[in-house]
Amino acid sequence: MKVPATLGDLPQPLYFFDGQCVLCSRFVAFCLKRDPGGRLKFASSQSDLGKRVILALGLPGDTLDRTILLLEDGQVHSRSTAALRALRYLKGPARWLQPLILVPKFLRDPVYDVVARNRIRWFGRLDSCLVPTPQTRDRFIDL
Repeated sequence: MKVPATLGDLPQPLYFFDGQCVLCSRFVAFCLKRDPGGRLKFASSQSDLGKRVILALGLPGDTLDRTILLLEDGQVHSRSTAALRALRYLKGPARWLQPLILVPKFLRDPVYDVVARNRIRWFGRLDSCLVPTPQTRDRFIDL
């Protein structure tokens, strides 16, 4: 799906994640360490921006409770595609997972869905959203 014109002011690539999910927050921290150029930006699904994006995309209000989104090159990617496309901005061995994008979505997304449904039970929930360090604050949009 294309990014609507009403969201044209947002930096891209922009990765939306559940800021209270331990697994999601760890993935963001992983990306921050491996994207020294700072190209990948982040926004919490709990933020006003997360709500604005869901409204502009016409998605159900609880979409970001169960999936991630990546706004990139004028396109909206979700679920396993969003996670795998985010890897292209990273340095090091993490990029080796990127060829998994060649696996059809109908095979990748059910695996993503199992992890998404169980992530809180398996990894836990933070009491508050991820708080960036002063060095990474500029990578987070609308906290």
